[in-house]
Order: sequence, then structure tokens, then C-alpha cells
Amino acid sequence: MLGPRTLRRYVAKRFLTAILGAFAVCSVLIFMIDMVELLRMSRRATNVSMFALLWMAALRLPAFTEILLAFAVLVGGIGALLSLNRKSELIVMRAGGMSVWQFLRPGVVVTLFLGVFAVTVYNPLAAAARSEAERLVAEAFGREASLLASTGEESWLRQDGTDGQSVMSARAVANQGLSLSGVIVYQFDPQGRFLERIDAAKAILSDGYWELQKAVVSRPGREPETFDTYTVSTYLTRERVGEALGSETAVSVWQLPSLIEVAERAGLSAARYRMQYALLLSRPALLMAMVILAATVSLRSFRSGGIQTMVITGMVGGIGFFLLTEVSRQIGIAGLVSPTTAVWVPIGLALLVALTVLLHQEDG
Repeated sequence: MLGPRTLRRYVAKRFLTAILGAFAVCSVLIFMIDMVELLRMSRRATNVSMFALLWMAALRLPAFTEILLAFAVLVGGIGALLSLNRKSELIVMRAGGMSVWQFLRPGVVVTLFLGVFAVTVYNPLAAAARSEAERLVAEAFGREASLLASTGEESWLRQDGTDGQSVMSARAVANQGLSLSGVIVYQFDPQGRFLERIDAAKAILSDGYWELQKAVVSRPGREPETFDTYTVSTYLTRERVGEALGSETAVSVWQLPSLIEVAERAGLSAARYRMQYALLLSRPALLMAMVILAATVSLRSFRSGGIQTMVITGMVGGIGFFLLTEVSRQIGIAGLVSPTTAVWVPIGLALLVALTVLLHQEDG
């Protein structure tokens, strides 16, 4: 007979294999979809090789797959339990005196470790890769990289400087808003009169000014002039630009606390970063909840039938849960509730429903 420790290792291995398999399938699908989007964008770009497109897609992949990790755990948990059930291994475990809580424990422990690893190791790597991908896409596609813009079309900044006010638009944003591509600047003097329009390939924020590269300056009544570099004064700080244009998914869990502190000291809203931080901290609990949710639709005997209906019900319930978490996240970002409440209420509801169903199934 297998000892308890050997049995727990066997069940944990089955959970881990199924979850990693589901995660790999999701990753391949996301990579293919993202590659199609990059190929579409590359039709209007020049000197972008196939290898460069593959590298961009690979860098963007970790940030995308991080979002679907909970879904992969749900699908993998259902797959692992159905496999054990189909081979009557769960029946043997029950006959040996094991309850549902005992043979679920290895899966819960596996997802706990996966959640901690995803937050402490995978998230920083994904954030760094996304930041680099934003830079490469902005350099390669410029005006065609609109999917990285903060509004989906263009990013806009209204700013003051020593030379007067200016309005800046950019088609692509990288490096938390500190590097812009496809830039147009409308410069005004201190009295508010229009001075010039500047079209530049790239803009990089320095202390007190934007450095524009390959700039074409057009002034009323004069021929356009071309400059390798051109400066536009600004009072904007790196923190304010990052708040306006930066992506919270390009910041690792280790950097978020200091970024939240800096934003609040500058008098800016840190709601997006607080919500992202709360989501990351809750990820291990979310993954464990997905295993328990998977158990509610995977433990019925194959002989009793109705397995397909139960699995479909579980998948629909999982999708509904993810929609609920997104609605709750938006409520938290809007400031209607605290980020902690917005994150933990859906997880608590999912755990409560799943545990109630399991108790009813197992203990009547």
C-alpha cells in the first residue's frame, strides 16, 4: 500500500502537471493571437524583422499569461480531479478512509506555492519584460503602436514650462511614460499665443525638459526646420508623467509600495497601483479558491453520469467569477470601496459558495 506521504506527492504531481499543461496551452494561444496583432502592425512599419516580432511577442507574453494564471489553475484542477476520478483513484482513496479535504490538500498546497512564486518571482520578470516590450514596440512602430497608448488611440499631456504652456500628444508610450514615440507638440508663449508645432520621432523626459529627437519645427510664416534634437521645457516630474501615462502592469510587486508612496506624496491618485498591489498579494488565496471551486464539479462518479453538465457549469461559474472580480476591480479603482475590499470580497464569496457545495456533496 502507498504511504500517506507518497500518496500526497502523487496527487500533488497530478495537480501540478495538469495546471502547467493548461497554462502552457493558454500561453500558446495568447502568443499566437499577439503575434497576429504584431504582424498586422508590421505591415506599415519598415525594417522590422520576423525575429524582432517574435522577440516582442515573447516579451509581452509573461504579462498577458499572468492574468490568466487563475483560469489555468481552474482548468488544470478540473482536469486533474476528472483524471483521478475517471481511473477510479478517488474511489480507492475514499475507500481507504480519505475525505475530500485530505485528497484536496496536496492541490491546495501546490497552488499556494505557485501563487507565492507567481507574485515574488514571475511578476517581477513579467513587469521587466513588459517594460522592455513597450520600448521595443514604440521604437519599431512609432505611430502604429497605438495599442500601448493610454487611451487606446493617443496619449495627451497639457503642461507648463519656463517657455510657456504646451500640449503634447504621443502615439506610443514606453518606460512608464518617460519615453514617447510619434510625438506632436503645440507650443505657446507665456501669454498663451501659439508659437510653433513640433513633430518628433521620439521624446525622452529629463529634469525640467523633454528632449525631442528628429524634430520638425513649424512656425507661422516660416519654412519648417529640422533638428536632430530639440527641447521643450516642462514642470512635470517623472512621478506625474508615470501616473498619467504609465502602466501598472509594467511595475513589479517589489516596486509598487515605493511608487504608491511617491505618488501620494506628490498629491496624485495611487488607486491603480494600490489595486494592482492588492491583487498581487491576494493571488495565492485566489489560486487556492480555484482548486476548491474545481472540486465542486469534478468529484461526481462517472457511473452516475452528468459529468459534462457539471464541468460546463464549473467553467461558466469560473467565467462569472472572473467577470465579478473585474467589476469589483473597477469599483476599487474608482475609489468607491477600498482596494482590499474590492479584491477580497469576490474571493471570499467564491470560497464560501465552493465550501458550501462541497460540504453538501460530502456530508449532506
